[in-house]
Amino acid sequence: MTDHSSFVLLNTGAHMPLLGLGTYRLRGPEDTYQAVDAALTAGYRAFDTAAVYRNEADLGQALHTLLPKHGLSRADVFITSKLSPKDQGAKARDGCLRSLEQLGLDYIDLYLIHWPGTQGVAVGDKRNPKNRSQSWATLEDFHMEGKFKAIGVSNYTVKHMQELLKACRVVPAVLQVEFHPRYAQKELRALCEESGVCFQAYSSLGTGVLLTDPVVQEVAERCGRTPAQVLLRWALQQNVPVLPKSAKPDRVQDNVRLFDFELSDSNMARLSSLDCGEKFCWDPSLVI
Repeated sequence: MTDHSSFVLLNTGAHMPLLGLGTYRLRGPEDTYQAVDAALTAGYRAFDTAAVYRNEADLGQALHTLLPKHGLSRADVFITSKLSPKDQGAKARDGCLRSLEQLGLDYIDLYLIHWPGTQGVAVGDKRNPKNRSQSWATLEDFHMEGKFKAIGVSNYTVKHMQELLKACRVVPAVLQVEFHPRYAQKELRALCEESGVCFQAYSSLGTGVLLTDPVVQEVAERCGRTPAQVLLRWALQQNVPVLPKSAKPDRVQDNVRLFDFELSDSNMARLSSLDCGEKFCWDPSLVI
């Protein structure tokens, strides 16, 4: 995980690891410490959190303790966090400052607007576009001040991205969305590619459902790999960064073994043939 073949180049010029640890399910300082320790041991150098995960402080403390243990410094890891939907709009500045404080960091490598809507506001409410525009302007300010090295969005649709790209001062560096063989998001990926935005995957395993898909299992058996490794590798071979999440140290270590094998063209095609537009997570398309 040290050469740049394991990284993607962002439009800021920064290198973001293709593999990061998703921390959505990590709860409490002990579980967080164990997962981060296992991840650093296995070679992970990127960690993804969010205000709504309620573990920013635990992650920050774990890294503060563990980086010296592993002979690493702050500059060796890439930290992503996200603005809570409750802080969308006028509260965005407070939300950004709170993330920095919770993580105990002078800067965050990548900060995202987590959701195109606002907590407590109906999805069809016309305040949503105004609020996310105000949030983006706040993220741009933090970026220009050097507190956020890169900024981006999560769960944006083609419509939300087009709206943002038309008005922004700073082009988003990353769009993080649900992506797996059953939900390949071709139109959104094409928009990101032509706009210089890195398309990043979450829920690569389809909330676990795809682990038992017969095609996935067949490809995994052919490769002598786990279904999870095959699903993650499918994304990586398309230059899509992934964020597998697990609180179990053995799975954390299994998920790093993605760079010592390749899926054949036929296996890639088999997996890609599963695309049917099936989502397993929340649906942002209703947010105006």
